[in-house]
Amino acid sequence: MPLTVLLVDDEPLVLAGLRAVLAAQSDIEVVGEAGDGASVVPLVRSLRPDVVVMDVRMPLLDGIEATRALLRTVPDPPRILVVTTFAEDEYVYGALRAGADGFLLKRARPAEIVDAVRVVAAGESLLFPAALRALAADRGNPAARAALDRAALTDREACVLRLMARGLSNAEIAAQLVVGAETVKSHVSAVLAKLGARDRTQAVIAAYESGFVTPA
Repeated sequence: MPLTVLLVDDEPLVLAGLRAVLAAQSDIEVVGEAGDGASVVPLVRSLRPDVVVMDVRMPLLDGIEATRALLRTVPDPPRILVVTTFAEDEYVYGALRAGADGFLLKRARPAEIVDAVRVVAAGESLLFPAALRALAADRGNPAARAALDRAALTDREACVLRLMARGLSNAEIAAQLVVGAETVKSHVSAVLAKLGARDRTQAVIAAYESGFVTPA
C-alpha cells in the first residue's frame, strides 16, 4: 500500500510543485489538497491520510492551529510535516510544540521532500538541530524542568535523549552507542513514556526547554 498524503498550502504554485514531486513516486499517493488550515480536520476525517504536509503560515487558519485542532479532535491522527520558508521561523516552533512531527524548508530539493515524507511516515521526527537550537534559545521553562526531573531517566535514557536532540535517528544512535536498533527503540519508547511526550519531537523540545540540553 502506498503512503497517502494530504497537501495543505495557500499558494497554488507550492501545491502544484509538491504534488508533482510526490505523485511521481510509486510508493506515495497524494489523496487530497487544501488551500487553508480550516479544511484540514474534515479532509483528514474523510481521506485518512498517513501524512499531512502543511504550510505553517496561512491567512485564515495557520499550521499551528490546524495542528492543534487535528490532534485534539481526530482519533489516531496522521503524522504532520510542516513546510516553511525560513528555518528559524517562530511559527515553526509553535507548530512543533503543538505536535507537528517535523518541518521542511520550501527550498528543499525534490529528493529531500520525498525523503521527509517517508521519514515522518515511518514514525521518525524530521528536525534540523541547528535551527531547533536557535528557536529554543532563551526559552527556559520551569514546568518542563520539573517534568523532566520527575521522569527520573536512567543514565542510558538520558544519553539517548541527548542524541535525539542532536537529530540522530534510531539507527545512528545505535551505531553511536554500539547497541542494537531494538535496544535503542526500547530506550526511546521509555523516554517518551516517562516524559509523557507524544513523539520524539515533543521529547526534544522538552529537553531544550527544561535546560537538560542547552542550545550551545
